Amino acid sequence: MQTIRLDLRQDGVAVATIDLSDRSMNVYTPTLQEDLGKVIEQVAADPAIKGLVLTSGKRGSFIAGGDLLDFVNVHGRDNTEQVLQRAQGWNALHRRLETCGKPVACAINGLALGGGLELALACHYRVLADDPKAVVGLPEVKVGLLPGGGGTQRLPRLIGIPAALPLLLDGNPVAPVKALQLGIVHALAPVAELVESAARWVLDNPEACQPWDVKGFKVPGGTGCLAPHAVESFQAGTSRVSQATQRNYPAPIAILSCVFEGTLVPLDTGINIEAKYFTKLLTGPVARNLMRTMFLNKGEADKLARRPQDFARRVPQKVAILGAGMMGAGIAYCAAAAGIEAMLLDTSQEQAERGKAYSVALVEKAVARGNMNEETAQALLARIHPVTDYSALAGCELVVEAVFESREVKRGVTQQAAAVLAEGALFASNTSTLPITGLAQAWPRQDLFIGIHFFSPVDRMPLVEVIRGQATSDEALARALDFVGALRKTPIVVNDSPGFFTSRVFGTFVDEGMAMLEEGIEPALIENAARMAGMPTGPLAIADEVTIELQANVQRQAKEDGLDERFQRQLSAGVVDRMMALGRIGRRGGAGFYDYPAGARKRLWPGLAEQFPPRAEQPEAEELASRILVIQALETARCVEEGVIEHPADADIGSILGIGYPSWTGGTLSYIETLGLPAFVAECDRLAALHGKRFAVSPWLRARAEAGEPFYQ
Repeated sequence: MQTIRLDLRQDGVAVATIDLSDRSMNVYTPTLQEDLGKVIEQVAADPAIKGLVLTSGKRGSFIAGGDLLDFVNVHGRDNTEQVLQRAQGWNALHRRLETCGKPVACAINGLALGGGLELALACHYRVLADDPKAVVGLPEVKVGLLPGGGGTQRLPRLIGIPAALPLLLDGNPVAPVKALQLGIVHALAPVAELVESAARWVLDNPEACQPWDVKGFKVPGGTGCLAPHAVESFQAGTSRVSQATQRNYPAPIAILSCVFEGTLVPLDTGINIEAKYFTKLLTGPVARNLMRTMFLNKGEADKLARRPQDFARRVPQKVAILGAGMMGAGIAYCAAAAGIEAMLLDTSQEQAERGKAYSVALVEKAVARGNMNEETAQALLARIHPVTDYSALAGCELVVEAVFESREVKRGVTQQAAAVLAEGALFASNTSTLPITGLAQAWPRQDLFIGIHFFSPVDRMPLVEVIRGQATSDEALARALDFVGALRKTPIVVNDSPGFFTSRVFGTFVDEGMAMLEEGIEPALIENAARMAGMPTGPLAIADEVTIELQANVQRQAKEDGLDERFQRQLSAGVVDRMMALGRIGRRGGAGFYDYPAGARKRLWPGLAEQFPPRAEQPEAEELASRILVIQALETARCVEEGVIEHPADADIGSILGIGYPSWTGGTLSYIETLGLPAFVAECDRLAALHGKRFAVSPWLRARAEAGEPFYQ
């Protein structure tokens, strides 16, 4: 067998050690399924074998779940019947394991997630490693699925529906002690004693049987509409899920239905119900989108997939950060947390010290919560050096400029840094809009000038947009990605262009919201439609957060630079000018589209009705949601056409992690493919006829749709 080593102990207990040689962790694959079937039949047929212990040959892990590399290709490849047969095959295997006539114990030596826990639940006895890292859980909901190997049926039967539903709906793993308390496992033991403990149990329980196979079994706490927990579990549960997901994510509702229906009938029938729900989810686009973007492609980005390979890894030991505002302070904290010395420079010592105080507050909170010990906290803070003199930057291998978004200011600090740094130092601008190629002219070696665009707050936002200027070398890109990787951020790589990728696409979202306001659409309807689509907040609220003043500055700068009209963001100019004239510049100024009363929640400014009178007939929220999603996706397609984006994965990751595009879509390009290119183009044509040329499709995209050429090959 390729994936399992079977050993027969002298006491008659067979030990099956699962070990996929080509994987760092065991995952559920067709080969493993086949080998496991052989083991079960051998154990069942051999009278010399008294029982079976399942364990793993991978240190620190049992089975990490299903094979996402295979699952992600199911949509559009396999038909419903094929997927259903596969799910039924897993379940038949698990059912055969627990009814094979021999006691089966699972020695879980590390994390057991998804299919790994489902396999363990099909064993009569489970002993888990007494190690905080040995977590167990059913995280399938996070990839748009439900457990397809009996998890929605065995777990509720084991611990009751009220205890099982949070684990199924949240997908969060539980630590060993909690798993024991819940009854997911029967015992904890040191890793070295797991197999022996499991084998002892096998010998002591020759007549082992699953509780649900005992005549008269009832699910703990009851099932169906008359169960004491039914209103809370299913009626209120469905409302909570609908509110949280806006029903854009089908998996949570499917899980609730699966548990409700499946626990009313015998296990075998419940398993078949589960398989049908699982099949529908796996063959749908949402699961494909989540798996492809949020796990596979993000995983590749985290491994620096875009890094040029001809250069040795080079993480800077000392960096300079120009500007100790919120952005610079956040970068300094992340660098220090990664073990890098950070020279935090500002125009006065007071401002530089204030920048370090940001890190002081973060570590104090971490220590108070028990997430960091005092020694680690002090060591981190000792790596941040507030300075005002550029001579203190000598020896820095990398400079990150995070000063005010002005060419003149940036040019000044760049030239001052160049005067004291070695020729081979890498310079990175944290600009979100100004072209890198132009800024690079102030640095002696333009080949070592690059954009590294962080998102605020830096300590919490996972994305970093790395921007190549026209002269940026492969060496500079490799070094920049090494730095981002050391900070444990997720990088995307884009080419220089006004607004780059994230700011450019984000601008269409904000501008569309302001255009709707100017059209006479109710502000609350605009905001709610955005949230219905899956955006984390509405365009008016986010405009307040980044400030309306910033929108005005961006528009002014674009005009002064003589940028093409499409980059001047004239769609929202009228609204921005009016709000600025009213002195309502956004949250930082205490007033914008929203009011911010002291000690109370923000609320939409009532005066908007006077400034932008609502029209008599209001559109459906679905129509506004389509405009919001389509305009951002269309702008992304333009970025691909213009070469700003070279890899579709970067666009999808960047749109979700950087600007909050709904994860159910898989990102802006995956959204186009979810609709289908012809349908997307047709929707753009419809919106262009109603709202103007900003929705017009280019001949390039139309030809791509007609040829059936997707972005992902």
